[in-house]
Amino acid sequence: MASERTAQVLVASNRGPVSYVPREDGTLEARRGGGGLVSGLSAVSAEDSVWVCAALGEGDREAVRRGVSEPGVRMLGIDPDVFTAAYNGIANSVLWFVHHMLYQTPLEPVFDLEFRRQWAAYEAYNRAFAEALAAEAADGASVLVQDYHLALVPGLLRDLRPDLRIGHFSHTPWAPAEYFRMLPDDIAEQLLRGMLGADRLGFLTRRWADAFAACCEAVVGGTGGTELGVHGLGADADFLRERSRRADVEERLETLREQIGPGRKVIIRVDRTELSKNIVRGLRAYRTLLQERPEWRGRVVHVAFAYPSRQDLKVYRDYTEEVSRVAAAINEEYGTPDWTPVLLHVKDDFARSLAAYRLADVALVNPIRDGMNLVAKEVPVVTDRGVALVLSREAGAYEELGEDAIGVNPYDVVATAEALHEALSLPDTDRAERTKRLAASATALPPQRWFVSQLEALGALDPRG
Repeated sequence: MASERTAQVLVASNRGPVSYVPREDGTLEARRGGGGLVSGLSAVSAEDSVWVCAALGEGDREAVRRGVSEPGVRMLGIDPDVFTAAYNGIANSVLWFVHHMLYQTPLEPVFDLEFRRQWAAYEAYNRAFAEALAAEAADGASVLVQDYHLALVPGLLRDLRPDLRIGHFSHTPWAPAEYFRMLPDDIAEQLLRGMLGADRLGFLTRRWADAFAACCEAVVGGTGGTELGVHGLGADADFLRERSRRADVEERLETLREQIGPGRKVIIRVDRTELSKNIVRGLRAYRTLLQERPEWRGRVVHVAFAYPSRQDLKVYRDYTEEVSRVAAAINEEYGTPDWTPVLLHVKDDFARSLAAYRLADVALVNPIRDGMNLVAKEVPVVTDRGVALVLSREAGAYEELGEDAIGVNPYDVVATAEALHEALSLPDTDRAERTKRLAASATALPPQRWFVSQLEALGALDPRG
């Protein structure tokens, strides 16, 4: 395939649309994923498209060694040490922390010789993607590069194939210029020039696009000829409504109802234990609600799903433990024989998450910073009886949903507790009207349409169909 250069549309992302799992007999099982990129790529002919991704696990790496591949997928067997340094060392421990403004600055970051070693791995990782894309792309093809893992790819690919139309999409927030410049000067410039190798850069909100432009102005003198665009990823209403009515969801719905008890209001949150999701402050706000508004004791349950994330990093393991500790402390302080104030679940279960969506009277979405936050968009689509959304103004979704949500400063535990009280106290008619408007806004650009809109903007597809 590489020598024929047949691909007219290419996607590059760290995680691909398929993963391989070894069977007992030594063969490999290919498991297809879902999501907006997967469904969006169906808008172009399978014969004309290629998805370039990294081999993530041992099954993937074995597939690369054996030359096993799915049609339209090019999986890269990057050296595991290089991958780990690039992915955990730089992408998730530096770039993610910068864009989400997570550093405890008296102690971190420290850009030392180990950082430089990891940065060299990040360069090698990006170079492997650029070379694979260059080898697969037909003359004048369109390439959509995804996220902060691959920030250098557009510039590297431009050097290799100046004939290509190159786009890059950022799924995270973008840091303000003064925070971004915490990075070493040469690294900050290299990142920006890498992305500016694209013809077009996409962001989830205008706020993040403007922040990127401000960084470019401060560091490299502007964005040059690169176009910036906004594509606010929305919820997939048809899928969510159908999936949330299946038997496994109904089963979990009944279990949750039994655990909650009759006649009680329900506050839900569904998150990974990602540092930026602000789960601990959310739990503390709920404790403050019970402390300051004793009328809610015994009348409300906080259903909190905190699914472990990035547990190979110590700071994430520690955070996950703190979530469990705070939830247990609330139950110890306020629980009674027939009322458990917090129902905490840490085992990932999509059907149970959908069941919680349906039960919710209030959804708490209070990230410190978030590129979008699809939970805020999904709950109003799935809820059975209408939901009040308590939403951090630092979530990308606030740009679209803020008018009908109850907005909060994610650092202010007292104000968040008061917002929970307000949300719990909303009249049914008000909650229903808000939910209707929230659901309409949340589904304005569903995943497939979101993806296709980027291809159209890049000139890969005719918007007239």
